Amino acid sequence: MLGTVLFGSFLAATSAIPARAEATILVDVASGKVLQADNATMPWYPASLSKLMTLYVTLSAIRDHRITFDTLFTVSRTAAMQAPTKMGFPVGTQVTVDNAIKMMMVKSANDMAMLLAEGIGGSVDGFAQEMTETAHRLGMSESHFVNPNGLPADGQIVSARDLAILARALIREFPQYSFYWHIPAIQYGRRVVRNYNPLLGRYPGTDGMKTGFICASGFNLVATATRDNKQLIAVVLGAPSGAARAVKAAEMLEGGFRQNPLSWLIPSLGTVDELKPLDTDPPNLKDEMCGPHRKRMQQAEADDEGLDGADANGNGDTADATPKFSVLLSALRAPTAKNLSLLSDAGPVVPTVVYTGPTRPPGWKPPPVTVRKRVAAVAKPGKPKAKPEAKYKPEAKYKPEAKYKPEAKYKPAAAASKPVVKPKPAQ
Repeated sequence: MLGTVLFGSFLAATSAIPARAEATILVDVASGKVLQADNATMPWYPASLSKLMTLYVTLSAIRDHRITFDTLFTVSRTAAMQAPTKMGFPVGTQVTVDNAIKMMMVKSANDMAMLLAEGIGGSVDGFAQEMTETAHRLGMSESHFVNPNGLPADGQIVSARDLAILARALIREFPQYSFYWHIPAIQYGRRVVRNYNPLLGRYPGTDGMKTGFICASGFNLVATATRDNKQLIAVVLGAPSGAARAVKAAEMLEGGFRQNPLSWLIPSLGTVDELKPLDTDPPNLKDEMCGPHRKRMQQAEADDEGLDGADANGNGDTADATPKFSVLLSALRAPTAKNLSLLSDAGPVVPTVVYTGPTRPPGWKPPPVTVRKRVAAVAKPGKPKAKPEAKYKPEAKYKPEAKYKPEAKYKPAAAASKPVVKPKPAQ
């Protein structure tokens, strides 16, 4: 009997420990009510989700008239030296606040986050302190920031609960700027980069926000969606892959939108502000996510973050390349029909144009480019028709019959025959 009790206690204890580290939370934007939570207050490395706080501080600076969207900031040596993913502009390049935000939110450009931090805070340390103070003012009691882009740092810490509070603050305080967190793609020159958020255009009602990945954190996502005037926030931290992250968020959102007639029987989890912080260190998933056994999977899984994989130190967010969406779309196809129905194939999008330098005049228009058309242009360059025409034109000029007509002038036989014939009758 005692053995049975001990074994049962052991099962209960082990069942309380997740098979792998992961933290999630689902929150209703209007009420702040927590609809679902799992390890929601566990400290976590945010990776590029840090840029949501960089965005909040930037929009707050605009609201307080410290800067404007047209303010020009200059790329410093520090910004230019940031690890990818980044825009890669040389030192001295000037970028408006508006364009820097778009590049940071869509491409997850680390150099643009640094540009905003130095321009607004005067220094990285000054801006990071403002990020932390702002987080605590919002009620993000577990959050601490040391950089504006989320590149690996021990002091860069958040929780799923804190990120839900931040996402809710962005939605409620800056509704007029909501387009910044659901831009489907950006176009810089002839280059088009699609948003790394795998739910945009694929899960009905998705309207934000941001992805993140470093080896220590796993695959992170803050996603928002709206249906029937009901907006929800789903936070997924530490997912084992980009595909698992996207499907998990879609399932959470779907469950939140679905009306459960027995919901009144489920104990209330309270509001997001009422969840108690957990006093512990954040889990480090570096070996699990980027260890030797993950090398082959790492390339495909990192594609949805615009990465070519982790660097030699196992740090994520390490590539400067357009995301390979063919890999992403295939990876997101979950094995069950239910999951397949949650995420549809992404359709073509019209990118938002970004550029360097001062704000362009209202009448300026770039050449129209869409992601799908751009891909088709690579497959079918369209120049073969022009090349044959260029080759055929010289061939038309090579009709040298006009030049060969001088051979008719070479009929000197007629002229020579006359002097030869006349002497004979003279004899």
